[in-house]
Amino acid sequence: MGGEKQGGKRMTVLIVGGGIGGMSAALALDKIGAQVHLIDIDPQWRVYGAGITITGPTLRAFEAIGIYDEIAGQGYVGQDIQVCSVSGEPLRRLPTPMLPGATTEGSGGIMRPTLHKILSDRVRATGIKVSLGVTVDQLEQDENGVSVHFSDGGQGRYDLLLGADGVYSRVRELIFPNAPKPEYTGQSAWRLTTVRSPQVDCRHYFLGGPHKVGFTPVSADEMYMFVLERTPQRFRQEHELPEALKALLSEYGGLVADVREQINADSQIVFRPLEAFFLPAPWYVGRVLLIGDAAHPTTPQLASGAGIAVEDGLVLAEEMMGTAQIDDALAGFMARREQRCRLVVESSIEIGRLEQVRAPVEAQTAVVNNALSLLSEPI
Repeated sequence: MGGEKQGGKRMTVLIVGGGIGGMSAALALDKIGAQVHLIDIDPQWRVYGAGITITGPTLRAFEAIGIYDEIAGQGYVGQDIQVCSVSGEPLRRLPTPMLPGATTEGSGGIMRPTLHKILSDRVRATGIKVSLGVTVDQLEQDENGVSVHFSDGGQGRYDLLLGADGVYSRVRELIFPNAPKPEYTGQSAWRLTTVRSPQVDCRHYFLGGPHKVGFTPVSADEMYMFVLERTPQRFRQEHELPEALKALLSEYGGLVADVREQINADSQIVFRPLEAFFLPAPWYVGRVLLIGDAAHPTTPQLASGAGIAVEDGLVLAEEMMGTAQIDDALAGFMARREQRCRLVVESSIEIGRLEQVRAPVEAQTAVVNNALSLLSEPI
């Protein structure tokens, strides 16, 4: 089918949500000839957050949509994860292998705003239609397509609709009103952007302490620190963040202690509770499909949430190319995606559980190694 319907007309696709998954799907579907309309509820199309860690399989997915070189140039790409003790002593170096013949590195990092600009610039450059400050209020389906009522009063008709609108997806509410709700996992994530230390030549984990702490390079001169804290779900007032984060790191030495002493009222800190769930298959009703966090929101332990969102768009485009029927393409998509995405969600939650009970370092890294090895396989 590719981007054409029977009769030679271009297939029309509405993508709800202009985040990493939505933009990647837009680029993948545009490449096969589909006529894509991407919408996002934010009139300024902003992105929030600090840095993002990128695994080798995610870098491979970004390469497939054509932005690997820009990520390598504006972010960080490299190999391995250095595991350290609470005092900062090196314990072991975990490999981040890719399959033989891979043309990307095995690990990386980038600032979220930088990644958002790379993707959004590419979307604009392709001529994909983008509408901002709007979402979907209602939708109606028949065997030939989806009729949409937009929040601004407009209407549209499409052959396929993708819900890429995140963990609190409006599209998911419309097609699966009884779907599971995101659940708090018992941990909250702190992220701090700071000057990159010369010691941080790759991703670093500091394990065995009261919290999981790590560093990821995100450019030649920046890195971000993450701290995963076991805590009741609660909101922290912004003015509390610097002192609260310093207190969390009081037992850590080495590079963590160096960064701790530099935290002040001007530090760029992001705090959020971690939530996840796995939507039972299938993730579609008729011609409306959920992708990315709308279908499989995960925690950051495997650094693979963005990667599996990007893969969703790539696999959907491949399935569309392989059949003349949308129903067959969606069924093929589910057959390829369910177990792989389940691996990421369930492994991430398990790593978080092990972190919370302060399991031995070997037990934590074993889950990471197993999952990353499986994820390195072709999608």
